[in-house]
Amino acid sequence: MTHTDQNTCRVVRAEGTYDGKQGLTYFCGIAAETVGSQAICMHLLTVPPGGRAKAHLHENHETAIYVLDGEAVTLFGDRLEHHIHTRKGDLVYIPAGVPHLPVNMSNAPTSAVIARTDPNEQESVVLRPDLEAMAEARIAELLRQRSQSHASP
Repeated sequence: MTHTDQNTCRVVRAEGTYDGKQGLTYFCGIAAETVGSQAICMHLLTVPPGGRAKAHLHENHETAIYVLDGEAVTLFGDRLEHHIHTRKGDLVYIPAGVPHLPVNMSNAPTSAVIARTDPNEQESVVLRPDLEAMAEARIAELLRQRSQSHASP
């Protein structure tokens, strides 16, 4: 019995990296480009302390995230008006077409496994530069709230 690239299991070592449109560096993973996948991609991401992605969305593709280590805040919504806090062990779902961005407001790196229903890792990424000023304002507001809660007795 012979195996072709399409009907055999593959291993991808998360050693190589690439710079995503979102402004972060990703570890290469499962994608059409690496293994010929047809309906999924999965890769690793580490967001450094103070790091964040550019505001973006994934047209027609859902995203699932598993936080391996650290903590982050994800801003989301048409005007990034909502946010969720995530930490090690959390699973996150982001529907297709929802503007979002992760930000690491901690002093330690945050690592996650990210899977998307788009086999071409960067193809469905749509940057939203119109939301960048709102993102900066929301992050500043969250940092201010965080410092006030830590300063309270």
